[in-house]
Amino acid sequence: MKKDLLKLLDLSSEEILEILDTADQLKAMRKAGIQHPFLAGKTLAMIFEKSSTRTRVSFETGIYQLGGNAIYLSDKDSQIGRNEPVQDTARVLSRFCDGIMIRTFAQEEVETLAQYATIPVINGLTDFCHPCQVLADLMTIREHKGKLEGLKLCYIGDGNNMANSLIVGCLKVGMKVSIACPETYKPDPEVLKFAEGYPGMFQCTPDILDAAKDADALYTDVWASMGQEGEFNERKKVFEGYQINDAVMAVAHEGAMVQHCLPAHRGEEITAEVFEAHADEIFDEAENRLHAQKAVMYLLMK
Repeated sequence: MKKDLLKLLDLSSEEILEILDTADQLKAMRKAGIQHPFLAGKTLAMIFEKSSTRTRVSFETGIYQLGGNAIYLSDKDSQIGRNEPVQDTARVLSRFCDGIMIRTFAQEEVETLAQYATIPVINGLTDFCHPCQVLADLMTIREHKGKLEGLKLCYIGDGNNMANSLIVGCLKVGMKVSIACPETYKPDPEVLKFAEGYPGMFQCTPDILDAAKDADALYTDVWASMGQEGEFNERKKVFEGYQINDAVMAVAHEGAMVQHCLPAHRGEEITAEVFEAHADEIFDEAENRLHAQKAVMYLLMK
């Protein structure tokens, strides 16, 4: 049966850990200079209705390192941008390619694409979730901390797609999660309902310092994501103070690490001082997008 990566809600804890273990192995092979063309002759179609630096480069480089090829399709390059039904695009690409990665707005579009495709579909980002980023985040935390289970992650900012996926991914691997966000910007109700199944493991509060207390990893994202630029002035007022800074670091565990999915707006969601002090961790996280996504492609497309 065909498998997809549409959202972390669909994966078991064991499947998430399998991806992370595979990513570790592929990263070690890459660092050792060992070629690993496991997907030789395979082609990944990459549909971008939202532009990106890290997603495009990491997927395109990743499939190349695995011996395959990528085809980049922006909304100007594909018939989806000219109102072709997504189910028709799914059926056409299934005749040509071996996998589809899509970065778009609506989660429903990704789900429909997967419903009609006969090849694996990978969610590169939607407004609901960002599974590939969180797989890289978990990989990075485990690299630096040596484990995941029993750790606490605190996310500060908008209850957006990043918050949604962090809640699901972290809880499924045994981490506690604390979300600090304004009352009117909470994570998706479906995700909050999921978190109810982990009593004592999840907290959502507007109190930043309470959320950050004893955290092993602190995480933030921009106040206004792509497509929300027109809301920036309003959001700047709402999110004032929702920032990783020295005061937040002081209540976290000693040696707490910092993560950011990038791009970062220094002076807004994170201070320049904290960002630079934890830059190695943040750019390890960025690099691990490559390795985590290679693992996803390998496991789905092999």
